[in-house]
Order: sequence, then structure tokens, then C-alpha cells
Amino acid sequence: MGPSGTTLRGTSRPLAERHDAALLDLDGVVYRGAGLIPHAAEAIDGAKAAGMRLAYVTNNASRTPDEVAAQLRELGVKAEAADVVTSAQAAAHLVADRVPPGSAVLVVGGDGIVAALAERGLRPVRSLADGPVAVVQGYAPDVDWWQLAEGSYAVSAGLLWVATNTDLTIPTARGIAPGNGTLVQAVRTATGQDPVVAGKPELPLHREAVARTAAHDPLVVGDRLDTDIEGAVRAGSPSLLVLTGVTDPAALLAAPPPRRPTYLAADLRGLVQPHPGVTRSEDGFRCGGWRAWPNGTEVALDGDGDSVDGLRALCVAAWSLPGDAATVTATKPLARLGW
Repeated sequence: MGPSGTTLRGTSRPLAERHDAALLDLDGVVYRGAGLIPHAAEAIDGAKAAGMRLAYVTNNASRTPDEVAAQLRELGVKAEAADVVTSAQAAAHLVADRVPPGSAVLVVGGDGIVAALAERGLRPVRSLADGPVAVVQGYAPDVDWWQLAEGSYAVSAGLLWVATNTDLTIPTARGIAPGNGTLVQAVRTATGQDPVVAGKPELPLHREAVARTAAHDPLVVGDRLDTDIEGAVRAGSPSLLVLTGVTDPAALLAAPPPRRPTYLAADLRGLVQPHPGVTRSEDGFRCGGWRAWPNGTEVALDGDGDSVDGLRALCVAAWSLPGDAATVTATKPLARLGW
């Protein structure tokens, strides 16, 4: 197993000084909905000042890098299109490696895929009658039955099928809505075929981001265990989980080894701060002023201090138990920490 997925690490040096690049997820890490997450902009500036290169890496294939960078600038984050890496770009790279230059590729999705294919010298089309040799499918709010049907006809005809990602849901201002994985399932049901997947937790998007940042020692930063952290574990890269998005402390304690981060922080300030280590002693696991210890299928906690230090100790105690971490009970300790 790679650097992630074993146990939490500590470091006396900020992560921005230890790693040459950070591969940052966006929603739940840099912004949430239409608003910038507190401390994100100053943490990003601090990481850059320490010499860290940043890439904004997203499974969302609906928008172009120019559009994503413009949104970040509106929120107060200095970003250019070259700083953004999307699953559409990873998907286009996969296709370009497998078909002749200039080939027509059927798009089931939006402008993000169209731009990514053009960047790779491929010709986006919308109909099987246009002679495509491959299909790229990604989420866009205007994907309809006609696009799904055209994609199904193409996949049934034996064309290469690449999905930008298979996230079943996406967050919206009104709540949780169907994501690209739901749309992919429609084509899978119609054809009996499975796509090649580009986005997290699969490795093509990670490789795309590493290549575009020329990173030698990248740090994956995210808020989701099932995409960001699992993708980092698969890639053998260290990861930082921030608690500003989808994953709550209870889910983190229950995480199986393939979804456990290397580092933990409340928010993106974790890039520019040291990370206290968790030490093992005869009476449990200690971090900062906290002590946690396993007690049957429960974990217990005492002490005081920074709540994230307490959560770090709880994580290592929970993960030290044999069997499935999902069975661990930690309701009272988490309540004591304010979660």
C-alpha cells in the first residue's frame, strides 16, 4: 500500500515545504457552492509563497478550464486556465492515445469535453452519422435522452467509450442531484458495456495533473474519501483530507484502509501549518493534549486542546482495531470534540 491508507503522519514542516505540488479538489476544498471556503485564499497564497505549485483538479467535466479559472478569480483566488485540470482533459488524453490524430469523437456532455478534445487535436461531433471512432461521456446539465441514445447507439456499434467520471451524485444549490455516474448507468444498461473511466479515483486524471504540473512529489488534497483519498492511495501519493466538504469525522473514523488519508486538517491552512504526529504509548494514542484508546468496538477519549488533534488520535485508535473500522463506535468522543 502507498503512503496513504496506513496511518496518519505528522510533520514539523508545513506540507507546502515538503511537496513540490498540491493537486487540489475544488468543491468542498476551495469553494462550497457559490462561496469561497474561509481561509482558502490565504492558505493558497501561503503555499505558493513557500514554492508549492498548485493544480485545481476536478471530476467535473461540464466546464472548460477558462471558466473554472474565471470563477476562482471572482472568488479571490489567483488562477489561470493552465492551473485547472479536469476529467474531460484526462478523458481526451485517453482517447488521443488510442485513435488517429484528427479523429471524430462523439460527445455526450458539454463544453468542457468539446474544448478538451479540441486541445488534443480531435474533432468533437454530436451524431453517429458524423463517423466518430470513440465516445466521451461526461456530466452537463443539458444532457438529454437524445444524447444518451446517440451514445448508446455508438457504444453498441463497438466504439471506444470513455467516461469522464462515475460520480453518482453532484451537489447543487438545491440539494443532491444525479451525477455522471447515473447517466453512465443509463448507457451501460442500454448496451451491456462498461466504459474506460478517466476521473477520480481512477488514475488517468491523477496522471494528467502530475504531468501538467511536472510534479515529482505531489500531495493530493480533497474532501471526499471515495474519490480524492482513494485515488491518492491507488496512485501511491500522500494525501491531505480537509473537513470543509463531504467527509465528516464519523465517516473518517469508519474509513477502510484504501480510503484513509496521510494527513488531516480542518481546512486548507493544513498546507501551511505543521501536523502534530500521533504517538503510541501503553495507555493509548496521543496527539497534542489528547489521548484516545480502543475499548472493544468503541474508542474513548480524554484530554483537551485542538479538536483536530483529538480527531487525529481517535482515527489512529479506531484504525488500530482489528476488523472493519465501520463497526467502531465513537459518538461520545466526537461530541466532546464538537462534532
